[in-house]
Amino acid sequence: MRLAAASGAVTALVVVTVWVSDLSFERAVLLAPVLVIGLAAVAGLFVFWGRVGWESFRQARHPRLVVAAALAFVLLLVGLTLLGVQLPRE
Repeated sequence: MRLAAASGAVTALVVVTVWVSDLSFERAVLLAPVLVIGLAAVAGLFVFWGRVGWESFRQARHPRLVVAAALAFVLLLVGLTLLGVQLPRE
């Protein structure tokens, strides 16, 4: 049962990769081990930085200020994006 679930997950990952990128199905199947390791690395980073952020938030003296600053930063980015402001690239 676990083997079937893992096979289905890898197949879904390959199909999503083919749909998102311009890779052929055969090439994506050959790259399946790399895709699985890459997805695991990205998931691990999200879990790690999520825990770091949560612990920092819990230990903050003013958690409402942290939430307000994060929300203001996100709103600033969204506003600048909607206005079409582009940062200079070197």
